[in-house]
Amino acid sequence: MRKTLLITGASAGIGAATALKAASAGYDLALNYHSNPAGAKAIAAAATDAGARVILCPGDVATPEGIADIYARVDDGFGRLDGLVNNAGVVDMIAKVTDFTHARLRRMFDINVIGAMLIAKEAVLRMQAQGSGGVIVNVSSAAARLGSANTFVDYAASKAAIDTFTKGLSDEVAPDGIRVNAVRPGIIETDIHAKAGAAERVGLITPSIPLRRSGHADEVADAILYLLSDQASYITGTTLDITGGR
Repeated sequence: MRKTLLITGASAGIGAATALKAASAGYDLALNYHSNPAGAKAIAAAATDAGARVILCPGDVATPEGIADIYARVDDGFGRLDGLVNNAGVVDMIAKVTDFTHARLRRMFDINVIGAMLIAKEAVLRMQAQGSGGVIVNVSSAAARLGSANTFVDYAASKAAIDTFTKGLSDEVAPDGIRVNAVRPGIIETDIHAKAGAAERVGLITPSIPLRRSGHADEVADAILYLLSDQASYITGTTLDITGGR
């Protein structure tokens, strides 16, 4: 029987790459998106071609109503949940802390922290009720330990919260057979840099990366699929850096 996997923020970047690899690995997919329906539909079509049963789950993870809508579709479409890739997240324009506003921080933490925690909460409730365990992979960032001074300190802080949440949640739910891990991508070639007004950022930072190159969304997806798999059955509470050594 194919396992069911919910991926938030699945319309582009790491979420989309994970969806395509998961479809080929034997998962049926619930794909969440908020502002990019065309991207989500394209990924859903490709995942269907790869053999997956796919349902689209539009919803804003920053709101309780959006989260309820996402899980209503998961419940109606599959009736169970075996895995969660907690990937939805945002950055903002490059800024120093002295330029931050309450609205900027509210948006950042509502999506990256509160939304991610409540999405995980709902996954855990379903996995506990099923009684057969499950797996959660949170998507953090190397920014959580680098700090991202002069650019995204707020984003870095939000991802540091995810690191701590990963450890705490993993300890809580391990007795239920639920594993919780995270990945920390580094400089990955996605559109997140352009959205922050820094499309050139990848090229500027690449010389400081020990491997002397940026990473690809597929490489992060490979790590996520490993942590979801039975090959990682004795791994929980761990955060894996995917940074080229940075």
